[in-house]
Amino acid sequence: MKSDCLINGPITPDVITSLMEKISERTDTGGHSVFLGQVRADYENDKKVKAIDYSAYEGMVTVEVEKIKEIILAEFTEVKSIEIIHSSGIVKAGEISLLVLVSAGHRHHAIMACSKAVELIKKKLPVWKMEIFDDDSHLWK
Repeated sequence: MKSDCLINGPITPDVITSLMEKISERTDTGGHSVFLGQVRADYENDKKVKAIDYSAYEGMVTVEVEKIKEIILAEFTEVKSIEIIHSSGIVKAGEISLLVLVSAGHRHHAIMACSKAVELIKKKLPVWKMEIFDDDSHLWK
């Protein structure tokens, strides 16, 4: 079963747009903070990254995302909603692999909560990445 917070491949502009349209329906929020994580064309030992293949423990991703949301909502009482979407599968350099959208009463709370959510995702989410290089070799990170 695929998790609501996982998407196969890159996070497309259509996904981002639909979330932006969804927040316009809210009238109890005044600030929104969006984080978009993009795959970089880094170099490792003179090899250029052309994509990342993300693997996820799908059942646990949902559990951990809910825990992260609970932590954020408890710490930032002005936060009204949090959306977290992470890619699984192959995402090419330049494409988006992580989206975090936090809506709050005021911008300051949205920005701080979004930043904390990203840090928690990096620490706790059971998603692993294998960098794929130009020469089709790879390296687990």
